[in-house]
Amino acid sequence: MIPSPSGQFKKMATVNKRRKVDSEGRRFQDRWKVEYFFTEIENHCVCLICQETVAVYKEFNVKRHYQSRHSTYDKLTGHDRSEKLKQLEAVLMSQQKFFIRARESNENATRASYEVATLIAKNCKSFAEGDFIKECVMKMVENICPEKKQEFANICLARNTVARRIEEISSDIKRQLTSKGVDFDFFSIACDESTDLSDTAQLLIFMRGVDDEMNVTEELLDLQSLTDQTRGKDLFVSVSSAIDDMKLPWNKVTGIITDGAPAMVGERSGLSTLICNKVIEEGGKAIKLHCIIHQQVLCAKHLKYDHVMKPVLKTINFIRSKALCHRQFKQFLLDIQAEYEDVLYHNDVRWLSRGSALQRFYSLRKEIGEFLETKGQPMRELSDPIWLADLGFLVDITKHLNVLNTSLQGKDAAVNQLYSHLKAFGTKLQLFIRQLSQTQPNTIHFSALQEIMNSFPQDNISAQTSRYAADIASLAGEFKRRFQDFAAIEKEISLFSSPFSVDPDDAPDQLQLELIELHCDSELRSRHQQLSLVNFYRQLDKSRFQEIRTLAKKMLSLFGSTYMCEKTFSAMNFNKNRVRTRLSDSHLRDILRIKTTAFEPDLAYVLQSRSQFHPSH
Repeated sequence: MIPSPSGQFKKMATVNKRRKVDSEGRRFQDRWKVEYFFTEIENHCVCLICQETVAVYKEFNVKRHYQSRHSTYDKLTGHDRSEKLKQLEAVLMSQQKFFIRARESNENATRASYEVATLIAKNCKSFAEGDFIKECVMKMVENICPEKKQEFANICLARNTVARRIEEISSDIKRQLTSKGVDFDFFSIACDESTDLSDTAQLLIFMRGVDDEMNVTEELLDLQSLTDQTRGKDLFVSVSSAIDDMKLPWNKVTGIITDGAPAMVGERSGLSTLICNKVIEEGGKAIKLHCIIHQQVLCAKHLKYDHVMKPVLKTINFIRSKALCHRQFKQFLLDIQAEYEDVLYHNDVRWLSRGSALQRFYSLRKEIGEFLETKGQPMRELSDPIWLADLGFLVDITKHLNVLNTSLQGKDAAVNQLYSHLKAFGTKLQLFIRQLSQTQPNTIHFSALQEIMNSFPQDNISAQTSRYAADIASLAGEFKRRFQDFAAIEKEISLFSSPFSVDPDDAPDQLQLELIELHCDSELRSRHQQLSLVNFYRQLDKSRFQEIRTLAKKMLSLFGSTYMCEKTFSAMNFNKNRVRTRLSDSHLRDILRIKTTAFEPDLAYVLQSRSQFHPSH
C-alpha cells in the first residue's frame, strides 16, 4: 500500500518541528527560581516543590506546571517567597548530599574490597579467607570505632566476590602490560614447564621488554595450561598464542631462554628452535640460551664424591626418618648446648640443599658421632682422616658453588651481570687450582679442609691437596664446556658492558664508526664511570649513537636465567596445594599474574568502568 503524499508531508513536518525545538538553544532563566520555584540540575529544569522535570527550557511549560500543580504558593510574596525558595533549595541539596554520600560510601567499600583481594592474591591465600579477614576487622571496629561499624560491614569479602575482584585486577594488569608492550623496541621470553598437583602441565611464559628510553619491563606474559602432550610443537603453539594475544611483533624477539629440557632445546623440533625459526621468518633474529642457573647446578653435580655423600645422607636419614630417634637426637643436642638444633634433609631438586646439608653435618660431626655410638650404630668414616678431609673439601667447594648460585638469582638481572659472576667464578677456580697445587698448599679459601689438614702429617698434605686441585680443574673444564651459548655472545656482552675497552677493529662493522666517536668523547667516558650502565645508554644521543643504543636495548632485553619461572612455580605449588586442587587454571593464572607483577592495579580505571558500586558486585 502506497502512503498518501499528504501523510508523508505531515510526518516530515512533525520531525522538522522536533528538530526546531531541540535546536532553539533555550536556557534556564534565573528569575524562574523565585517566580515558579524551578532550578537547573545537570541541564535539567527541575521543580523544587515536587522534584519533577520539564522537558524543554520554555517559560510556557514551566509556568503551566507551576500554575496547574502549585498555584497555592502564589500567596507567598516578597521576603516570605525568598525564604521559601531557600528552604526548598536546602531540602533538595540535603537529598543530593545523601545520595552522594551513599555513592561515595559504596565506592569506598568497593575499592577496599579490591585492595584486600589484591593482598589475598599476593600472599597466596584462599579466596575464602576474605570472610575471615572481615570478621577480624569487624571485631576491631566494634572495640575501636563502633560508630563506623556499618561502613565496614558494607565491604563485601565473600568468596565469589574476592574471585571476581581478582579476575578484574588481573585483567587490568594485562591491559597495562599490553599498553606497555606497544612501546617495546625489543623483548625476549623465558619459558619453563611443570606439572601441578592435578597433573595439568603448566607452561610459564615471562617476557622482558625494553623501550626506547631503556626502561626494562619484566612481567608474566601468560600461564598456558596443557592437558595433552608437551612436545616442542605443542609448547610452540601455546607460546605463539600468548605473543599474538598481546599483539607483540615477532621481529622484535631477541631471544628465548629455557631450562634445557629436550622439548625445549631440541635441534629440530624443540621450542627454542621453532621460536627462532619463526622470528627469522618475520625478519628478525633471536638467540637460544640455556638458563645460567640450571647449567651451574649441573656443573656442581659434576663433583659427585659419592663416597662422602652416601654415608652422610644415610646418617641424616637414620636420624630423621624415625620420630623417636629424631626427638632423642634433638634433645641430645639441646642437652650439650650444641651450635645447631638439628641436621638438615638433603633435597636434590633444591639448588642450595646439598651445600646446606653438608655444612650442617660437618658442624655437628662430633655430636653425630657421639649420638650414633649411643645407638650402637657407629659411623666409622668419622674416624678416617682421609674421609674427613674429603668431607671438608666438599663442604668448602659446595659453599663456593652456593655463593655463585645465590648471586645468579634475583629478578631484573641483566645478562651481562650474570655472565660477569660466572667469569669471576671461573677465575676463582683457577686461583684455587694454583694454591692447592703448590708444594706448600694454601688452603686459606677452604676453611673446613684447613681445619682437618691441621691434624694431617705434613708429608701427606701435598698429595691430598693435589688430588683436590685435579678435581677443581675437572670442575673448571665442565664449566667451560657447558656455557657455550653464553660464550657465543661474549663479544656482544663485553661491548655492551665495557664499550670503552673494546677495540673498534674487533667490533661489528655497523658499530665501528660510532664506537670511535664514543672513545674520543672524554665527557661520555666520564659519564660511563659515574652513571649506571642503563643510565649511561639512556642519555646517549639517539641520532649520533643509534647502532650502539640498539645493541644496548637488545642486550638489556635478554633473560639470563629462568629464575622468575622457578620462583613462580613455587608460588603455583603453594596456591594449588592438596586442599585447593579444584582451583581453576584461569584463577591460578590470575593469582600468579598479581603475585609476580610490578604494576600497581589501576583501581580508578577499574572502578570507572563499573556501572554501579554495590559492594557485593
